[in-house]
Amino acid sequence: MIPLYIILGLILAVIVWAVATYNTLVRLRQHCREAWSAIDTELQRRYDLIPNLVETVKGYAAHERETLAAVTAARTRAVASTGSPESQAQDENLLVGELRRLFAVVENYPDLKASRNFLKLQQELANTEDRIQAARRFYNANVRDINTRIEVVPSNLIASAFGFDREQFFEIEDAGVAAPPNVELP
Repeated sequence: MIPLYIILGLILAVIVWAVATYNTLVRLRQHCREAWSAIDTELQRRYDLIPNLVETVKGYAAHERETLAAVTAARTRAVASTGSPESQAQDENLLVGELRRLFAVVENYPDLKASRNFLKLQQELANTEDRIQAARRFYNANVRDINTRIEVVPSNLIASAFGFDREQFFEIEDAGVAAPPNVELP
């Protein structure tokens, strides 16, 4: 009778471990989704600021239509991007590049650089970029946690049995990291 209790105890321990591991994987997946939602919120904030920034620049630099159109097009593409974090990061990097180009153009307009509206929008955009980076770091930490859990033994057995897939990291460039490109005006 004792061997039967030992076997039942082992089976029960395996079941408890499997349920706990499954619940941990579900919890980690939910953390990733919540963190992605925070990124999405901050990206939307950026998207909302860009048209105001473009309109402000238009008032001072009307002949910079190509640059303004490129920023607007990149924003439209980024807003419409709803794919994987990797594909969305590509669209975000394009937008960041166009914003850098816009700020390089602004360097040629001292009145614009001194404009209170422009300075306020630029500060809001900088704050938003900081918030995006913080949300990205939080998301990527959650992705690291779930991916580690999915790959390590023995929890990888539960992950593969229940179809848990690796999450993708969200890597975008920081708008303030690289120096602005040189823009020559005709």
